[in-house]
Amino acid sequence: MKTISIRIKRMRWALRTKLQELGTPGSWDHITRQIGMFCYSGLTEQQVKYLIQRYHIYLPTAGRINICGLNDKNVEYVAKAIKDAVLKFPSDDM
Repeated sequence: MKTISIRIKRMRWALRTKLQELGTPGSWDHITRQIGMFCYSGLTEQQVKYLIQRYHIYLPTAGRINICGLNDKNVEYVAKAIKDAVLKFPSDDM
């Protein structure tokens, strides 16, 4: 169980770090402040639909990300896709 917990924390940090390195608009600190297998991203429904249609990244329209679905090979792809969605469909909350 400890191994799973460590991996989830590492993937949260990896996603947050990559979003910040890419200069993705908004604050992404909430990703590492949350705990558990899921993360509320703060993405809008429009941004989520874009991720699904353009990048085939599937998540509920509420923007909840399954952190367990992230790994070292796809976290950069996901971060770049999120940046694209945020830039294409800006939100006042980001």
